[in-house]
Amino acid sequence: MMSLSSCNSFATDYGVLKLERRSLLAELMSKGVRLTAQRRVLVEIIQTATAHLDVAALLKEAQKREPSINRATVYRTIDLLKKLRLVDELDLMHLNGEKHYYEVKTRRDHLHLACFQCGRIEEFAAPLFEELKAEISRHKGFQIQVVRLEVGGRCSSCRTSATSRKDRKEESPSRNRRATA
Repeated sequence: MMSLSSCNSFATDYGVLKLERRSLLAELMSKGVRLTAQRRVLVEIIQTATAHLDVAALLKEAQKREPSINRATVYRTIDLLKKLRLVDELDLMHLNGEKHYYEVKTRRDHLHLACFQCGRIEEFAAPLFEELKAEISRHKGFQIQVVRLEVGGRCSSCRTSATSRKDRKEESPSRNRRATA
């Protein structure tokens, strides 16, 4: 099974940008949404998640705390949060099949970097991305409301381990030649 991860701030050559996540419970209460015990559990899990969750992972975590929660309750809660624009739904390059992942909406747009080898998801935000959005708006007169950008490739850990394996493989024949000489 692939592991998914995410972080809340990013150091770049362009500076550090913090991804501030909204408080789902506070926003729901301010909108007068009724918070059942099951809904509260689901919202708390989404809020505190350190990884992008799909429905199956969300259900599994929720049932540890509230065994009566079922898949329909998870879908209804996610639908509510999406309608209220409190969570983002991501397909993340179709990692692990046709799954959709959910995360608390941030106050700043960011990119998702999906590693095809290990399945790790990293978030990336930089002032340069903000400048690109501003340039698009300026040159095209386009008012950007939603940005979805996913980048697929290999993460630095997988690239490093692939390089190590390649180096070891290339070393092996030369060791064998020296041993037979």
